[in-house]
Amino acid sequence: QVQLVESGGGLVQAGGSLGISCAASGSTLSINTMGWYRQAPGKQRELVASITSGGSTNYTDSVKGRFTISRDNAKSTVSLQMNSLKPEDTAVYYCYARVARAGYYYGYWGQGTQVTVSS
Repeated sequence: QVQLVESGGGLVQAGGSLGISCAASGSTLSINTMGWYRQAPGKQRELVASITSGGSTNYTDSVKGRFTISRDNAKSTVSLQMNSLKPEDTAVYYCYARVARAGYYYGYWGQGTQVTVSS
């Protein structure tokens, strides 16, 4: 079992910056990939960024050059630094972790944290 606790959401002006973090606990040694999804009203949940245990990253095109995902394996945390924020970045951001057990993948989700970017 893995538990994910997110923090750092809030309200920020367009052009500003905000950092959000996620701390994992439980069977953290089994985690291979962590990342962030977001969901805005009326839109599908989309992958924002992901990072593997080895440090390989992936970003959706709309955030490339503005967002940076990082991971501290020793602390079992993943963070997302969001710069040059735009109103369209407004969404609930969800932390996730993927684990592998007995030949199956399992996904765990955080509770979500609201990020609101004002014009």
